[in-house]
Amino acid sequence: MNQIGQDTVVSITYELFDSDGRLIEKSEETVSYLHGGYDGIFPAVEAVLEGKGVGESFKLSLQPEDAFGEYDSELVRIEPKTLFPDNVAVGMQFEGGVEGSDDVVLYTVTDIADGKVVVDGNHPLAGQTLHFSCTVTGIREATEEEVGHGHVHGPHGHHH
Repeated sequence: MNQIGQDTVVSITYELFDSDGRLIEKSEETVSYLHGGYDGIFPAVEAVLEGKGVGESFKLSLQPEDAFGEYDSELVRIEPKTLFPDNVAVGMQFEGGVEGSDDVVLYTVTDIADGKVVVDGNHPLAGQTLHFSCTVTGIREATEEEVGHGHVHGPHGHHH
């Protein structure tokens, strides 16, 4: 397996920077994903990885729509503090439904004042252009089970 293609397991190390060049996230260990449209990595990153080999590196700017989406002010809600635990604090996260939808969103508490709690269902990096840098560290053929499940098993992957 010399090149990344459909149904290969790709191992990478990566760094993610914000638009000001500040490091947001860095892989401490190798991260593996199943290549070929299984939503294991941002589609824009997967497209650039196609055909790459072990040892190759690249940098890519990700517009909000290619990363965590545009910022949606509809996902900011103000709720009565009585709906929350007594120890509610800024930074806590709660799952909640979206009106008119079956979707569950992870809301982060952003402010508490006057008996009200402000929660934001946007991903913290929504609306931001991000810079992704990665190096391919391994490529192998996916097993039938991995392809059937749509994700990597074993070391660096998903465990059942």
